[in-house]
Amino acid sequence: MYLLPKYKLFVRYGIILLFGVPVVSQIQHPKASPFAVMEQQVGLSKISVEYSRPAVKRRHVFGPQVDGQKGLVPYGRIWRVGANESTKISVDTDMQVLGNTLPKGTYALYAFPEKNEWEIVFHTNTTHWGDGRKNYDPAEDLFRITVIPQVLLYHQENFLMAFDSITHNSANLNLIWASTKVTIPFRVDTEAQMEAEITLQLKENPTPQTYYEAARYLQEQQKDLERALGYVNKALELGGDTYYFHRVKSLIEANMGNYFAAIASAQKSLAIALELEKDEFVRMNEKNIKKWEKLISENKK
Repeated sequence: MYLLPKYKLFVRYGIILLFGVPVVSQIQHPKASPFAVMEQQVGLSKISVEYSRPAVKRRHVFGPQVDGQKGLVPYGRIWRVGANESTKISVDTDMQVLGNTLPKGTYALYAFPEKNEWEIVFHTNTTHWGDGRKNYDPAEDLFRITVIPQVLLYHQENFLMAFDSITHNSANLNLIWASTKVTIPFRVDTEAQMEAEITLQLKENPTPQTYYEAARYLQEQQKDLERALGYVNKALELGGDTYYFHRVKSLIEANMGNYFAAIASAQKSLAIALELEKDEFVRMNEKNIKKWEKLISENKK
């Protein structure tokens, strides 16, 4: 192949000159603070977090200088809650955080750590790299909350964000690094969401499973048990005998204090579960029958 002298192709040390245009090769390498994505379902809602996880590496992390070593995260200064770009938190429904409304959307999460309390910031501008420094504008904060740091009895090497204490209606987001932990509580109105969902599904083309799911939710929440019993009876009417329909009916009846009816329903569930070799349901029904028989016996005394 012939090339004119002034358009020669040179390849050396990873630098390519093609028609006088330099192209520099890029080497991908592992990040010192690896990127992480976390999702948590809370009832019918979802919280997602994207952040990077710096390591302690024998360094002093929070606060003032110790033994001649400055803190990686000084008190009173904004922190991106991780490393690299700003940490992002997304919610797919409106939520509550310590009395503040967090509308559906994505936010940058920042912190202002102090020794005895931290300010946590939900910030509407998600375009900043890191903490934004001079470009950070408090006027763009959605809101701030104050949380109390806890001293841990163990060492957390890589910065960790993790959900705990999860219910249908709430979850705690824990920020943990070195020997420090702070907790951000989230609440969501799953009850209102479920009532809307039940109403919608029962309006459309309800199946036996629709009535069963509605009954099971109400039983789990110990709410409106008469309505729950009506739903599960409708499921049995439309769908026939199933071990899990009868099991939920037995739990509703027991919650209502009708142990004789609960035992009868559990026995029906048990018989079907035995036939289908659903061992876990066999054990659960047998356990409940014994418990409810004991309660009946004790009430007679």
